[in-house]
Order: sequence, then structure tokens, then C-alpha cells
Amino acid sequence: MKKSYTTVLSIAGSDGSGGAGIQADLKTIAALGCYGLSAITALTAQNTCDVESFTAVEPEFISHQIDVLNKDIRIDAIKIGMLGSQKAIGSIACSIRKMKSLRPIVLDTVLISSSGSHLLPEESIDELKRELFPLARLITPNLPEASKLTGRTELPSSKTEIRKVAEKLLITGPEAVLVKGGHMQGDRCEDLLLSGREERWFSSPRISTVNTHGTGCTLSSAIACFLAKGRGLEDAVAEGRNYLLGALEAGSFFHLGKGSGPLDHLYRYRQMPDR
Repeated sequence: MKKSYTTVLSIAGSDGSGGAGIQADLKTIAALGCYGLSAITALTAQNTCDVESFTAVEPEFISHQIDVLNKDIRIDAIKIGMLGSQKAIGSIACSIRKMKSLRPIVLDTVLISSSGSHLLPEESIDELKRELFPLARLITPNLPEASKLTGRTELPSSKTEIRKVAEKLLITGPEAVLVKGGHMQGDRCEDLLLSGREERWFSSPRISTVNTHGTGCTLSSAIACFLAKGRGLEDAVAEGRNYLLGALEAGSFFHLGKGSGPLDHLYRYRQMPDR
């Protein structure tokens, strides 16, 4: 009997520098023993310093990429990242709803790049929440994204405020919310997973590194991999964070470009004997 791959579809933008977007997703998916599929939503001109420009893919072609894959290949989980345009939101939602059974979907709410470039028009936020949030098993906003999605002008500065933001996001439709606290001050990173009334905080030491390009893409893809393998949500988040922390730590020893470099997505492979 031939074995089957565990598949994860990444719907996201392309990053020519390889640190984020589709490229980071596929590296993560492969590193975690899954088979990566992709539907590209945008082409970017970016490096470790900045996203200088991007071109959105036509929404009809984004849908066609997804539909063609779904017609031929079993998809075990979906990760959604950069959308590129407002019209892409409805097209992606329509293609997902056409699938025979809803796969676990991890939605990384990519609004602004780490260098400050706007990757989704602000007027698209309401449609994002209306069309894609109700389809998501999990959304993974960082603090700036969580603030923008809930209409806050300042970042949450305490666990109590983060909990309130997560509650507001939860009522917009996703099954669960992971608010990533990496933008808070302190020597630890605190992330909140809220699902219904169940609350779990994940805490880890802050890793000293400038190589943080693509952390959000990597974490959301890793969680999607573990959900595809049948893990429960808390376990998938815990395992995804463990992988991310390992990639951050290993990546801190490398240098690439003049800005924020990438993680070492293949660190587990490099640690194998004779590598």
C-alpha cells in the first residue's frame, strides 16, 4: 500500500527574499513532515529591509488556483496569509465554501509588514472579518493587527487588555483566537489562546535576534501542519510555538541581508547527524 501525504495549502503572497510568505510557508510545511500546496495571492518586491511594492493577483485566478488543487488533491488543512486586495477576500471565501468538507483553516491576519508597509487596504477589514473569520478554526493576529481589527488606537499593554481584545475578535466568527504578544515589553513573550470560554496563556523567553522576518507566517503554517495531522488546537499551538522558537534561536546565528533576516526553517534537518 502506498502512503498518503498530509497536505497543507498555503494561500498567501510570494516573498522573493524567502523569509516570509509562500516561501516560508512551504519551508515550514516541509520541515514538519507535511506536503505543501500553494495558491499565490500577490507578487512582492521585497528584501530583508522592506516591502518596496507588490502586485495583487487577479481574484479569479486566485480562485482558479485553489479550485484546481481541490479538484485533484485532498487538502488536510489551509493556511491563509497575505490577501493582497479586497476582491481576493470574497474569491477565496467562495472557493473554500465549495470544498466538500471544511478543513481546519488558520488565518494569519496580515495587514502590515514588519517594516510598516500596508499589505491590505484598510477598507478591506470589515469584509475580511465578515467573509473569512467565520470560516477560520483559528486567527493569529499580533498586537498591532489585533488593535486595528478591533478599532483600538493603542496596543494592549496588559494581559487583561489582551483578553478583552481577544474576546472582541472571537465574537466576529472564528472558532478561536491566538493573540501574539511579541510586541509587548519584557523578557518574555506572552501569547493568549482563547476558544469559547477556554483561555490558555503560552509563555516563552524572548530570543535576542534581529532575524525575525516571517515569524507570523511560520507560526501560522506550523499550527496548520499540526492541525492537519489531527492534533487538538492547544497541542497544535504549543507544538507550532516550539518549532517557531527553535527556528528563531537557530536563525539568530546566521546573517542574511542588511535588515531583519529570516528564521532557520530547516534547523531540525541541520541538527541531524552528518548534515
